[in-house]
Amino acid sequence: MTTTSRAATIVQLGIAQTLAWASSYYLPAILAVPMARELGVSTPTVFAAFSAALVVSALLGPAAGKAIDRHGGRPVLAANSLVFAAGLIVLALAQGPVGLFAGWVILGIAMAAGLYEAAFAALVHLYGKDARGAITGITLFAGFASTVGWPLSAWIELEWGWRATCLAWAALHLLLGLPLNWRLPASPALPVSPAPAEAHTAETAASTTPTTSRSATRTAVLLALVFAVTWFISTAMAAHLPRLLQAHGVPLATALVFAGLVGPAQVAGRLLEYGLLRNVHPLISARVAGSLHTLGAMAFLFFGVPAGAVFTLLHGAGNGVLTIAKGTLPLVLFGVRDYGARQGLLMVPARFAQATAPWLFGLAIDRFGAGALWFSAALGLVAFAALMLLRDSSSTRTHRPG
Repeated sequence: MTTTSRAATIVQLGIAQTLAWASSYYLPAILAVPMARELGVSTPTVFAAFSAALVVSALLGPAAGKAIDRHGGRPVLAANSLVFAAGLIVLALAQGPVGLFAGWVILGIAMAAGLYEAAFAALVHLYGKDARGAITGITLFAGFASTVGWPLSAWIELEWGWRATCLAWAALHLLLGLPLNWRLPASPALPVSPAPAEAHTAETAASTTPTTSRSATRTAVLLALVFAVTWFISTAMAAHLPRLLQAHGVPLATALVFAGLVGPAQVAGRLLEYGLLRNVHPLISARVAGSLHTLGAMAFLFFGVPAGAVFTLLHGAGNGVLTIAKGTLPLVLFGVRDYGARQGLLMVPARFAQATAPWLFGLAIDRFGAGALWFSAALGLVAFAALMLLRDSSSTRTHRPG
């Protein structure tokens, strides 16, 4: 595949992913209050419906991954554009709690097969072990999903209401997302069963399966733990960062400025991964990134307001690189075989952690104030320790003497 066609694929999928994230994950932050007011429910009820969507996404993630393994990324992602549109239309037509939850459940189905995990699997289908750069590329685009999505949703809601906002996003999925996903290059399904021995060199075999079944299980458990912890931290910070900063004495206006640094820091981290770190093993860059939230949190806890910007910058940069690691680590540690199904399974705990993070970390702030940051710092240490315990057994075997 030519460099030009690869770049076009990254742009197409990056735009489609920006649309998918902006119209699902980032939607409640803008629409929860007007939705609750018109539907006669509490704002927490709207967020409960969103949490239900994340649970549905977690349960269906493995099946979505298997579908991509079998059929490739293009048909699954294209069909999923229709599911996104359907969920948003149902949400726009909701007249009460039943319609609210029904719309979010459909969006949960769409999120299972339409966010990063599905996009990563589609890229692995196309580029195999060389997909790391493409994975980084689409995260650079989708890193601006909140930057684009929040103002656009807020403007449409202000002018025409939240129902029109949902319908506008549904129309974008049909008019923009569907064509972009359908124009992705077709790719054969990745192998899901062992191929004949003669079809693989020793190096290929070494790079696609861990040394033993026991080591494979250990690696999968550690990866699932890392993903669950880092997604919990990321979602908790996304929901509560300005409030957390204020609890530690940062004035509101300054807290908003500090919180606004997270997005640029995420993009900067991904640019660093795309440039300087592209020749560094993904496990090393993930370890560095996995330490940054804890380092920033400790600086903020010990030095107070002056270190608030340092905390948000380090958290954002680490989160940006770790988002890429969720796609590259399973690829480098397990190889391309059954990538989609494996990715879906590894992300199940992360989706559940994501669903509970706003509530649990909110309770921690209510109880401990800024002390809640000790909790997220400790979780960051857990993720870092798990990353340190991971070993690239394929690399070890490939270079074993004899």
